[in-house]
Amino acid sequence: MNDGIEEPKRAEHFDAEALDGGWLSWNLNDQTRFNAFIEPLSVRLEAPLPDGRPRARIRMHPTRKHTNLGNNVHGAVTLALIDVALFAASHQFGSLNAGFSVTLDLGTQFIGGGRVDEPLDAVVEQVRETGRLIFLRGMVVQGPNDEHIVASFSGTIRKASQDKK
Repeated sequence: MNDGIEEPKRAEHFDAEALDGGWLSWNLNDQTRFNAFIEPLSVRLEAPLPDGRPRARIRMHPTRKHTNLGNNVHGAVTLALIDVALFAASHQFGSLNAGFSVTLDLGTQFIGGGRVDEPLDAVVEQVRETGRLIFLRGMVVQGPNDEHIVASFSGTIRKASQDKK
């Protein structure tokens, strides 16, 4: 543990290579899947919130292929980042350990246009975890001090059943 921040966790279906600054690559081994469109991604645990709840940062690097006609990051790309970030963060928190989980809901408020050729970060915090559900919220931000807010979001993940059927 370093400054209250745990080491990132590796996942079975991901190329999880340790990177500088506490980052871990978060890219699917199978490049024919949807996630590859927004990769490369990286994940890093952040300092926990004052009440001890965990936080993580998931980063993508938008390029021209991620833009709309206004030359901003397309809203669908921002939504894809958010959805993937819910799972990457939950895995880092130790909340997802087995099987395939699903997004139950995702509420998003677009606040500003994402800028191209600048890292786009989803900062995710865990609100609550129950036996089968994980409640999360966060913001998509850019800039050295997260000063450019692109979106805010909340979402719920249903954990995979531990039963083999």
